[in-house]
Amino acid sequence: MSSRAPDNPADPFKKALAEATRAMADDRELTVSYSVDPPGMTGDAMRLPQLTRRLTKEEVLIARGTADALALRRRFHDAGTHSRYLPAGPMARELYEAMETARCEAVGARAMPGTAGNIDARIAQEAERRGYAGISKPEDAPLSEAAAYLIRHLATGRPMPQGAGNVMELWRGFIEQQAGGTLEGLEDALSDQSAFARFARKMIDDLGYGDQLGDDPDSEDDEDDSQEGTDEDEADKPDNADSEGQDEGEEDPDAPPEDREQQDAAAADMAYDEGAEDEISEETELPEGEMPPEPPPPAPHSAADPDYRPFLTDHDEEIRAEDLAEPAELERLRAWLDQQLDPLKGAVGRLANKLQRRLQAQQNRSWEFDREEGILDAGRLARVVANPTTPLSFKVEKDTEFRDTVVTLLLDNSGSMRGRPISIAAICADVLARTLERCAVKVEILGFTTRAWKGGQAREKWLQAGRPQLPGRLNDLRHIIYKSADAPWRRTRDNLGLMMKEGLLKENIDGEALEWAHRRLTSRPEARKILMVISDGAPVDDSTLSVNPANYLEKHLRDVIAMVERKRQVELIAIGIGHDVTRYYSRAVTITDVEQLAGAMTEQLASLFDQDPRARARLMGIRRVAR
Repeated sequence: MSSRAPDNPADPFKKALAEATRAMADDRELTVSYSVDPPGMTGDAMRLPQLTRRLTKEEVLIARGTADALALRRRFHDAGTHSRYLPAGPMARELYEAMETARCEAVGARAMPGTAGNIDARIAQEAERRGYAGISKPEDAPLSEAAAYLIRHLATGRPMPQGAGNVMELWRGFIEQQAGGTLEGLEDALSDQSAFARFARKMIDDLGYGDQLGDDPDSEDDEDDSQEGTDEDEADKPDNADSEGQDEGEEDPDAPPEDREQQDAAAADMAYDEGAEDEISEETELPEGEMPPEPPPPAPHSAADPDYRPFLTDHDEEIRAEDLAEPAELERLRAWLDQQLDPLKGAVGRLANKLQRRLQAQQNRSWEFDREEGILDAGRLARVVANPTTPLSFKVEKDTEFRDTVVTLLLDNSGSMRGRPISIAAICADVLARTLERCAVKVEILGFTTRAWKGGQAREKWLQAGRPQLPGRLNDLRHIIYKSADAPWRRTRDNLGLMMKEGLLKENIDGEALEWAHRRLTSRPEARKILMVISDGAPVDDSTLSVNPANYLEKHLRDVIAMVERKRQVELIAIGIGHDVTRYYSRAVTITDVEQLAGAMTEQLASLFDQDPRARARLMGIRRVAR
């Protein structure tokens, strides 16, 4: 199995980058995944940008730059020290966070020069995306970014990329005029996070945001020490101010040089151990509440069920449909799909027209009358003619409810859907997307399956680990984005042909797919969000169910559904093909023939826009569509 070529040509690079990132972060337990979600760190999990099968040079540079930046922050950043000096006000916090990020990247560039070019590529991409090169006024450029760019530039001596350099230069004169004296101490503070935190707070004060800094943690230490009656002659010296939580072993200026060297070495060891001495010192050494916090426990994999977990997520995949096949193959599969479903197009088209008429009927103009401003109401001019003292009357058009709406279709791409069910699901999703797009309703089409039958690389790792008990999910997910909500239908039309590709449809883990689709929907700006799930049965993954409780995946699905319905951020409906899904979803229908799918989808969506609450409740209730 190891001799077989990988499904995704980018997999070898992903694996190598993940290993390099762990080494750079000096954290072998770090989990690295690739996602279309924004990159970042959550506990011990790092998210990097998704890589396509084409693996372009730009993708590689951005992925490496993002990985390097996050790894360097992981290695050189201490959360306890950071929170100790964190300002209280929003602008001061923004400046403080940006400068600390710049410090970590600058220190990393000095220790590992190869990271500098990668991080420059990431900065250039972000600057281009935000349009920094086109900004001409300082007030239009973020001061926090300019300060961070200037610190990175001064610390490394490297020129900033074009857009970032423009933002830096727009603010550079002001920053150097206000904080030039403070900037001269950058070199001395850079390698010590505590000293740099004080440096950053001084810069924030120089830039005019001193009122947002809050209390000075160092002055609180001095007050506590004076109350305890300790007489520390060296308390005001910069070297001693940098060390936190020292006990009675303060540096003695009269000590022999050998003793001073030992004291310096001990201080360096304490800094390297990231405050290990603080954890065992007496409570009086630091003000109450100022001790570095315990590292938070890793976030659960599922927000719906903390006990649900995968054995391994390294090989899970969230990928666009166009990255799973070449354009020529997608075009061929789409043509084959159209040919297979040609007899059904007429019926589906009629249903789509019915849905469109139903939606457009609610686009009839609705007005508010007798307003003091708006459009002149011609129908009430007769009153003015009859009585000239009557004031003019205006009207204002009301907004329609469904214009600010997004619909997600989540399609089961399991092997049991192979053949006519998946073909009809694909064409119905296609026609529905076209119809709703004409009615100004955005549509997202997603699919879910696994990358392998009966367990993939996750199962292999489990076997190598000695088959531990109750390992959790033992397969590699594949979540497919056929059409994003903001993409026009004409650009993604061929993507739905991918469902016809031989070998794509494997097993189905519904709970994680539903949670993924819900997470994507809740991040959308639309006021109304609708999620329609189309499946042909319960979640099934033989590898997982063979070594976990028999209801492991089914319980997680129920927990996710309960979470979605409890939060009420998304309206959830489901259509079961040949299987009763009403035992999972409170708003669901079950159809006995796949050719009824188009009618069921149309009726369910149309009912959501019905203004009559009784008719809406009747259509949205649990019912079966008879043959």
